[in-house]
Amino acid sequence: MGDPVLRMVTIGVYGFDAESFVERLRHADAHLLLDVRQRRGVRGPEYAWANSARLQAALAEAGIGYEHHLELAPTTELRQLQYAEDDRQGVGKRSRRELAPEYARRYVNEILDSADLKPIVAGLPNQGTTALFCVERDPEACHRSLIAQRLTEDNDVSVEHLRPM
Repeated sequence: MGDPVLRMVTIGVYGFDAESFVERLRHADAHLLLDVRQRRGVRGPEYAWANSARLQAALAEAGIGYEHHLELAPTTELRQLQYAEDDRQGVGKRSRRELAPEYARRYVNEILDSADLKPIVAGLPNQGTTALFCVERDPEACHRSLIAQRLTEDNDVSVEHLRPM
């Protein structure tokens, strides 16, 4: 195989404000954002811009498409498993640096292995970049990294992880 033909980035909410988030996507030449959150809201006034309606409006203004992929979101039970591990390690959700191994294993087995990624890949724009989006700042602390890894393994997709500057 030659160079990957589809470009993807991953991006989270934490550490961005609305302006820097959209600017980072523009700089990455994002044409489409895939939201893989179960709940499309973020607590706290500093992240109100990331709630679904506001986010979609900002993306539309920037000329970036939006799709919600609930089938790739972790279940409430899986999220609770991760929160329990965060509590055990004494880290907050916003400061987590990695996924609990049991969470990652179960996410892959229960969600990713049964997800049909072919229609998603077929719908990715040939020009520009697609952004895989959730809330955590660091991709290693978020299920989006597991999705991105699967996409690079099974498809002609390259992935870059965007973080706040």
